[in-house]
Amino acid sequence: MVSSASSRPETAAAPAAGERSPFARLTELLAPYQPGQKLINLSLGEPQHPMPPFLGEVLMQSLADFGHYPASNGIPAFRAAAARWLSRRYRLPRAIDPDSEVLVLNGSREGLFHAAIAAAAYVGKRNGAPAILMPNPFYPAYAAGARGAGCEPIFLPAVRANGFLPDPDALDDKLLSRTVAFYLASPANPQGSVATPAYFARLSELANRHGFMVLSDECYSEIYTRTPPGSILENAGADFKNVVAFQSLSKRSNLPGLRVGFVAGDKAFIRRFHEWRNVAAPQVPVPLQHVGIAAYGDEAHVDENRRLYGLKFDHADAILGTRFGYQRPAGGFCAWLDVSAHGGDEQAAIRLFRDGGVRVLPGSYLARPGADGSNPGAGYIRLALVQAADATKEALTRMVAVLNDHEPRG
Repeated sequence: MVSSASSRPETAAAPAAGERSPFARLTELLAPYQPGQKLINLSLGEPQHPMPPFLGEVLMQSLADFGHYPASNGIPAFRAAAARWLSRRYRLPRAIDPDSEVLVLNGSREGLFHAAIAAAAYVGKRNGAPAILMPNPFYPAYAAGARGAGCEPIFLPAVRANGFLPDPDALDDKLLSRTVAFYLASPANPQGSVATPAYFARLSELANRHGFMVLSDECYSEIYTRTPPGSILENAGADFKNVVAFQSLSKRSNLPGLRVGFVAGDKAFIRRFHEWRNVAAPQVPVPLQHVGIAAYGDEAHVDENRRLYGLKFDHADAILGTRFGYQRPAGGFCAWLDVSAHGGDEQAAIRLFRDGGVRVLPGSYLARPGADGSNPGAGYIRLALVQAADATKEALTRMVAVLNDHEPRG
């Protein structure tokens, strides 16, 4: 067990259920100011590349299906398309069964939230107060899911010292024996770190030994620099026991408004998850599932999407260099920049907006303070490189000018 303070789990008190989102906090922070130049918004991870043009016709052809209630588990054709895509994309130990190991989701966010509630029922009684583990910083739906499931959220530091991924070897048996689920994002949001096969295998082994679920958020899997990121499904054995992977078309296919994704893995958990979703979760309209089938059947638009993100990271490489601890991420479309020497994350966000017209997200808004009071996101800002290449280049240029050439003002 690792004893370093930077690697120990943080058991800070859970925030109130009604806590505002990071973006609401940012809006409040910037409310007293006006953008000093034409606004370029890099705070929200909403893809801005064009949607694949062939998908509009697919939607038009199935409009009549809006007149029917959709089945909660998805139409067979969608589940089959998702299973085929997984087999093409990953080196799975065997093919996924579309009838028992795949569920359609109304976007991965709602699936990640509801999965915590289903996991608590599926895993059952724990040895102590039930807990759900997650990286820190983290996607807000994870903590919301833990609270919705009546579990204690445990925030695991994901910092530079451990490759921006939680350290499984820092977790003791007492904590693991009361764990219901372990959220993981790979590629990670916001840092872009990618789990190795050995890392996934270690999580799977711990889940099997202690009887908890791994909820692997892989929605950024198709945006990467060189090597395609792997999946927990490749490293969990032929029965996918105690692991599920979440996918979405929002990032892969520039369809954030479609709200279509899926979850795949452990059939016993999928069965319990379906039971929960059948009474409590939103269904996915059938016409949107047909769009999803077409999107998962085409890779040309995904290749082009990845090329466009690559151009923007080329600009970041050239303009930022090693400033702010920048390193081109292995996956995802975010840059995670250390601005601790420039007044901290909130002050840097204010200056960039007020003086440069660039809207970014303070890193501390994506994390929680630990038991020692430190916040692993403090001193960082997240840039979502979702705008066009020229706008991204301009934003990065302004950022260097504002943070390097101006002293903080009161």
